[in-house]
Amino acid sequence: MTTDAAIAQQQWIYERAADGSARFALGTLGENPLICFGINPSTAVPGVPDPTIKRLTRFAVDNGYDSWMMLNVYPQISTDPRGLDLEHRAELKFENERHIASLLEGRRTALLAAWGGLIETRAYLRALLQDIAQITSATGSGWLSLGEPTKHGHPRHPLYVKANVPLRPFDVDGYLRGLR
Repeated sequence: MTTDAAIAQQQWIYERAADGSARFALGTLGENPLICFGINPSTAVPGVPDPTIKRLTRFAVDNGYDSWMMLNVYPQISTDPRGLDLEHRAELKFENERHIASLLEGRRTALLAAWGGLIETRAYLRALLQDIAQITSATGSGWLSLGEPTKHGHPRHPLYVKANVPLRPFDVDGYLRGLR
């Protein structure tokens, strides 16, 4: 069975708000996942990937990962990041961080920074990313990016890179210091 087929047949992880307004995690269950952090979820659900999820799945397969997971800096579902809350909702932030900590607990894995310039969509996103970076640092996991950062230093979004771009180490702490 090809890696593509193996990933397609895996058990899905799908964690969302009861009212459908937020998604905390979407992915497949495996031993060696590529865990991606974007800005906010769009409309993808198990078995119905959006373009970002399709690209993430491809990057996972092409780089030897047996599964993937999509997490986000802010979990509010919006097809356009400009549709995000003007001020973050504390309960969504708390619930998102709870899900992230639970999914990463006891697991050292690859974390893919993949939010591009969308981090600039709302002022609160930087602070939320800072808190997420503190959660992830406790796991000892390493951050990666898709090729070189943008001219503004942001890790590239999966939709805006070539399929064969290499994964490279990403200094999330240095990145966050540069955003201030």
